[in-house]
Amino acid sequence: MQTGYEFLMNVTCLNENKIWTSGLTKEIKCFNINGSLLKTNTTRSGNRPRDLAVDSDGNLLYTADKSNTVNLIKTGQTEELIRLQGWRYNKLCVTSTGDLLVTMFNDSWTQSKVVHYSGYKEKQTIQFDDECKPLYSRSNGNKYITENRNNDICVADCMAGAVVVVNQAGKLRWRYTGHPSVTKTQPFKPRGITSDSQSRILTADCDNHCIHILDQNGQFLRYIDNCDLKYPSGLCVDNNDNLFVCECWKGNVKKIKY
Repeated sequence: MQTGYEFLMNVTCLNENKIWTSGLTKEIKCFNINGSLLKTNTTRSGNRPRDLAVDSDGNLLYTADKSNTVNLIKTGQTEELIRLQGWRYNKLCVTSTGDLLVTMFNDSWTQSKVVHYSGYKEKQTIQFDDECKPLYSRSNGNKYITENRNNDICVADCMAGAVVVVNQAGKLRWRYTGHPSVTKTQPFKPRGITSDSQSRILTADCDNHCIHILDQNGQFLRYIDNCDLKYPSGLCVDNNDNLFVCECWKGNVKKIKY
């Protein structure tokens, strides 16, 4: 699907037939699986959305760049749900219970954390391991996030070169830092991340032009590297385990049956 974005970052599934996409502009576009543009929303602030998600009612959520807000678009109207002070929103996902998980970094780019919101109220902060060491890199780099079917919280920490997975209580379960390969020669810097009905985790290895598939315990299963992917970024999986992949520099979304 050709989206028209010069740089495509995010994709999220509305249902089996429609996806939402965003890039570096204020536009958020909805396409059907045939690639036809169905609708275009714009951010209230006029700045790019940092990430997209869809709630259980099919409403669109996005984190807004610069305004540091989480916003809801419902029946064409935009509502501000949460506003931050001293921190900046990065990526988000909706959990199986309808809560929000959001990655963020502070204004000085020295700390990163995951915040769990329930009813748009802060419920939990995940930032340190049991030894009080930071779980996530301290930069403002992308940290895509997803909840696995076993309720693990999975973050693709690009600058750390790792997928960091904690359990529902925020305790570190494992880190994945890539798989040895003679053909994947660039450093592992994961971008998009998602999970499927089998609790497998899929993450985009942008610079090596492939997707890594892991089991729920962090064991490498295989690559998706036979679909001529170029610089994969945002990912999502629909209810039928079809994978949608953003090719950031091409502005395309590829649908892959794996």
